[in-house]
Amino acid sequence: MSFEKPVSPKKTNFQGLATLAVHAGEARQKAEHSITDPIFCAATYTFEHTQAVLEYLDKKVPREEYGRYGNPTEKVVERKLAALEGGETAILFSTGMAAIAIFLLAKLQAGDEIVLFDECYHRTREFCTKVLGRFGVVTHLVPACEYQKMESAITPRTKLLMSESPTNPHMSVVDLEQFVAIGRRHGIETVIDATLATPYNLRPLDWGVDYVIHSCTKYLAGHNDLLAGVVIGRTEALEPVRKLRGVIGAISDPMNIYLLLRGLKTFALRMERHNQNGLAVAQFLANHPRIERVYYPGLPSHPYYEVARRTMRGFGGLVTFLVKDADAQQTARIVDALRIPRIGPSFGGVESLVEQPIIMSYHDFTPAERRAVGIYDNMIRLSCGVEDPQDLIADLQQALEK
Repeated sequence: MSFEKPVSPKKTNFQGLATLAVHAGEARQKAEHSITDPIFCAATYTFEHTQAVLEYLDKKVPREEYGRYGNPTEKVVERKLAALEGGETAILFSTGMAAIAIFLLAKLQAGDEIVLFDECYHRTREFCTKVLGRFGVVTHLVPACEYQKMESAITPRTKLLMSESPTNPHMSVVDLEQFVAIGRRHGIETVIDATLATPYNLRPLDWGVDYVIHSCTKYLAGHNDLLAGVVIGRTEALEPVRKLRGVIGAISDPMNIYLLLRGLKTFALRMERHNQNGLAVAQFLANHPRIERVYYPGLPSHPYYEVARRTMRGFGGLVTFLVKDADAQQTARIVDALRIPRIGPSFGGVESLVEQPIIMSYHDFTPAERRAVGIYDNMIRLSCGVEDPQDLIADLQQALEK
C-alpha cells in the first residue's frame, strides 16, 4: 500500500528522504578517497603549535579537541539526522534516555514545571517525576491528547510541554497543531519524542514543534545492535544541551557512531517495509475473532486515525493488541508460541520482537499501577521487522489457534 504525503504547514516534500539518508551530512570526497566516513578512535586531538590552540579557542576554528566534546564521524551523523528532520542542528547521545535526561537537565531548574502527556515510555515518566522531582522540578502528568487538560495544567512556572507521538505502547497520535498552539499562546517551548514515528513518517519541526527527540537505537539504526539518542532543533537553543553533554560525557563511542551511520543509509528502505508489515499485521489482527482490540493508528477503528492520516506518512511497525477473554498466563502462551518474533524489549530493528508489557516493562508495577497507565494482563506488543508479511501473519495465526 502506498501512503499519501503528509499535508503539513510547510508542505514538506518527502520524496528526497532516501537520498538524504544516504548522502546528507557527508563530504563528497572523504579521507583517502574512501566512499565511507572513517572511524576515529581518538580520545584526544593534537595541535601543530600553540598558535593553533589559540585559534581554536579564540576564533572557534572548527575542529576536534577532546573525545568527550565531539568526533569527526559524529558530526557527519549529526548533520545527517538534522537533515532528515529538517532541523538546524542535532546532538548525538549514548542512548535515547541520555538524550531525554540531559535535554531536560539543561532546560529546567529548581522551581520550573513541565507538562507531560501520561502515555509515554515508563522511564521517561520515571525520570520526570522521580529524578527531576528530587531537584525541585514539578511534573504535571495529564491524559494523552487531552489538550484542554494540558492547557489547564500550565502555570507561570511551566517551561516545557512534552509528549511522544505516537505514544508507546498505545499508539495515540498527538494533534501537533493544537499542541504547538498551546505552547505559543503561553510562550512555552514544545518537545516531541518521535521515536515511534521516525522522520520518515512524521517531522514535528515542520509543524512548529521546538525540539524532536529520538532513540536512535530503534528505527534509525535499525539493526538491534547499538544504543544512541538524538535531540534536534535550533542551534542556538540547543547550545546549553551540547555543553552539558560535554560536561556529563554521555557520548557514543566511535564504533557505535559508524554503525549508526551505516544503518541510516537504508533507513528509508527499511521504513517502507516496517510500514507495510505493521499495517498488514494490524489489519489481520483487527479481523481475528480472538482479538479484543488493536492499537494501531493506521486502522480506521483507532481513535486518532484521522489525526494520523492528516499528519503522518505511514504508521510504523509497532502493533499493540489485547487478546479476548485471556488472562496473563494464556496471553503468555501465545507469546511463547510465536516462532518468528524473538521475546525481548525494544522495537524498530530488522528482526521482529514481541513482549507482554506486564512482564517485560511493567513487572515491578502493582496491578493497580498498571491499570492506571493502561497496561493490561492480556496485552501484547509486537514490533514487526522486515520479514515477509505473509510469514508474520501465518505465525500469528498458528499462535492464536494454539
